[in-house]
Amino acid sequence: MSPITEGFAVVDGLKVHYQRAGSGRPLLLLHGLVGSAKNWRQNISFLAQDSEVYAVDLFNMGESERVPGLDAGLEATADRLAAYMDALDLEEADIAAHSHGGAVAMMFAARHPERVRRLILFAPANPFCDLGHQLIRFYQTRFGVWFARQIPFLPRRLKATALSRMYGDPSRVSAGALEGYTEGLHIPGTMDHVMQIVQRWFVDMGLLRSALERLAAKPTLLIWGDCDRAVGLSSASELQSVLLQSSLMVLPGVGHIAFEEMPEICNQAMREWLSKPLASEARVTVSRRQERIAYESRVIEQGAA
Repeated sequence: MSPITEGFAVVDGLKVHYQRAGSGRPLLLLHGLVGSAKNWRQNISFLAQDSEVYAVDLFNMGESERVPGLDAGLEATADRLAAYMDALDLEEADIAAHSHGGAVAMMFAARHPERVRRLILFAPANPFCDLGHQLIRFYQTRFGVWFARQIPFLPRRLKATALSRMYGDPSRVSAGALEGYTEGLHIPGTMDHVMQIVQRWFVDMGLLRSALERLAAKPTLLIWGDCDRAVGLSSASELQSVLLQSSLMVLPGVGHIAFEEMPEICNQAMREWLSKPLASEARVTVSRRQERIAYESRVIEQGAA
């Protein structure tokens, strides 16, 4: 099994933390709104059998450096992700992403299409979902902002209850899962960044909706639990109507965090999706084979002459 190492990439003077394992084609793992690279702890080693995996603590989150006033918008975050790849000397990568990280991944693929080979999106935040609009509007109020700043100091039991609601079956919450969502919340600047994301949520979803048509040809695997309370499964069909090269995998009885709740199934689905040859790669293979056959035919003809 490939060992998991940790490191930092410096992006525009900002230290971005990541966990890395394996070798092969690069694969970036992007967490959701209050998550971290630790959310992928049950996936990294398996995926590292075939890929060079980077589980990223997104900007101002996890163990990455906090920078006050950092632009939290989807477009700025997507461009910063491109700079992150530059820092690691990665020209192209596959991307697997969850929830708000899925929105970041889609915006990144729209703005930097040549740098994304395939997408795997776990219940991505998207402009067709209105399930959480009331809650988002609450957190945009003065009282909502105040309440959000109290969340890091709530009792562990309440945080555990909130996390269990993100699962279809709360008994599947594994040891260490909660820490992946709570450890970084106490670091000064974290909640400021989260609230900036929330404050411009509807603006960013509008921008993403306009950008989605640029992803029509991008091979995309959507994975959703049918008990998702955060990003409704009903939005998947509208998303698929735009993502013309997408496939949808629905997991019955599973909630919002499918890759943690059912890691074995999700790991296998990701491996199979990433291993399929792209149409463009198949064309290149056929073309090269035809070139070789034509060359060998010329050699045979010349020998006969």
